[in-house]
Amino acid sequence: MILSLEKSNPTSQKLLKRDATWQDYVACRDRPDLDWRKIAFHKGWLWVEMGKEGPNHASFSDLLTAIFFAWAFLNPEPTIQSYGRCLIEKPETQACAPDLVLYKGENIPRWQVGEPRRILLDRGGTHPEGNRLPDLVGEISDTTLSLDLDEQKQLYASLGIAEYWVIDVKGMQIFAFGLTPTGLYEAIEVSQVLTNLSIALVEQTLQRLDKETNTAAANWFMHRLQDLKQA
Repeated sequence: MILSLEKSNPTSQKLLKRDATWQDYVACRDRPDLDWRKIAFHKGWLWVEMGKEGPNHASFSDLLTAIFFAWAFLNPEPTIQSYGRCLIEKPETQACAPDLVLYKGENIPRWQVGEPRRILLDRGGTHPEGNRLPDLVGEISDTTLSLDLDEQKQLYASLGIAEYWVIDVKGMQIFAFGLTPTGLYEAIEVSQVLTNLSIALVEQTLQRLDKETNTAAANWFMHRLQDLKQA
């Protein structure tokens, strides 16, 4: 298998192949010398990113997780579970490792001893029912904004994931999409998964990272949610 190597910056390299097979994906996934951080496969499109997570990416990612936890604290029912950066596979067709992965409600996947260390959406064998889809996924776009708004967006829509967020690190903005009955994403202003959560409020919280720590921004977000509940 031959993949092209693209250099987007001195600390990150990407492997890209547009006529790949599932076997190509598995070979990359399991290659011991390929220290990948992100990997995705969809309709022959295979994308692998190496390199370590940068400070901006990590800060935004942790803040978004804190936002999920703050919302859950004030809305304890139904429960939510975060599995950010976990590898998700629908064997033979799709694979992804979103920065943000959120399950809401019942039948949340639980890893069992002896199973692969990833979420399999169609496990077969003794588990023919497979794991259900996440309710929300998201990407922290530090250097991958165009890809996350194109190929990755197509991948998640094809899987049928109800909500998709793209966090533009440089622009400090969020693009949020909800899945329509036709299987396409359209922009939303209020989250369908985190009920009544304004996307504008999330964006305002992100923008505080310009001068504050992510824990201070998360604390501000929590107080804003409390104020809105009491209003």
